[in-house]
Amino acid sequence: MQIKGRFIMSEQTVLAKTPLHAFHLSEGAKMSGFAGYDMPLTYEQGAIAEHHLCRTSAAIFDVSHMGQIELCDGTGSAKAILAQLETIIPANLIDLKAGRQRYGLFLNENGGILDDLMVANYGTHVRLVVNAACVEQDMAWISGHLTEMSITRLHRALIALQGPAAGAAFAALIPASAKMNFMDASSFNWNGVEIEATRSGYTGEDGFEISCPDAVAEDLVKALSAHDNVGFAGLIARDSLRLEAGLCLYGQDMDSSTSIVAASLGWAVPKIRRTGGARMGGFIGADRTLAECDAGAEFCRIGAVAPKGVPPRAGTEIFTSERGDTASGRVSSGVPGPSVGQPVTMLTLPHDIAVSDTPLFADVSGKRILLSRANMPFFPHRFYR
Repeated sequence: MQIKGRFIMSEQTVLAKTPLHAFHLSEGAKMSGFAGYDMPLTYEQGAIAEHHLCRTSAAIFDVSHMGQIELCDGTGSAKAILAQLETIIPANLIDLKAGRQRYGLFLNENGGILDDLMVANYGTHVRLVVNAACVEQDMAWISGHLTEMSITRLHRALIALQGPAAGAAFAALIPASAKMNFMDASSFNWNGVEIEATRSGYTGEDGFEISCPDAVAEDLVKALSAHDNVGFAGLIARDSLRLEAGLCLYGQDMDSSTSIVAASLGWAVPKIRRTGGARMGGFIGADRTLAECDAGAEFCRIGAVAPKGVPPRAGTEIFTSERGDTASGRVSSGVPGPSVGQPVTMLTLPHDIAVSDTPLFADVSGKRILLSRANMPFFPHRFYR
């Protein structure tokens, strides 16, 4: 078995396949195990070219491994569902309008992050998109805390079209999509088939995440790729794009021991759910979350850049001197940063060190490399608003 970062390649592991698996092979994709699925790491042009394609034009990513969950209570309205979701997600969901999507987090009783997810209000029902490795856990968590509604895992393809040309490429197929803004959610008819799309993504670029029946997934990606300068990209490019955009990866930059504030995701808890807000607390994990929103957390996540060369990878220890023996923190994510021009990293550090001018050194193969703190995102977001 070979291990390359988070991607595990094994001939013996039985991996699930997305509806586009055969298509990826026909396009020359290099495949690898990720979250239990055989997924495209990169195509023939290579990860760097795929990264730049997304930044300059548009790239298509197969994200069908992600969990899609539908909540419906039969009333023809999503209002009661959203109200119940507020008991397990510290977001303002009651005021989430039909046709809109919002970021949220599931927390355990101690305020640790169980998963991060997207919540979309389609008027009559709610759709959630959760992380692939957390689907079964999340289904059980929702079922154990919400009542009087159906909770269904959808088996549909999920395609991410990302980049500055994404709007034109999708509008060529579905003209009405041109009216969508960032975080809008809409349903469309394409060739007699209902598809759902949100104007969102995981790259920092404009784009869409499109849910469609498995049977039409290949036809859809072929139609999208027929647009000028639209191509395919794999997991390696997706990882470098999301890290340049300063976006967390669950299981790597945060986990069930990490609080919202320690993950530097306090912005996801609006004033209305914080201390003194009209709907203060009332969600699982509220005690720690509200206390840390008020007073701060012991640890936090920050960005840093490294000199050109091999980037410090996840798990690399961080020191505050060139010769010290005790590590102060670690790298949670690190990539070359093709659009930034130098390696970019996310670090988990004690708060007092993170906000100080204390030097930070990454121990890479026994050599201490001086890092420079940097604001995130490393590359500016270009969402369509």
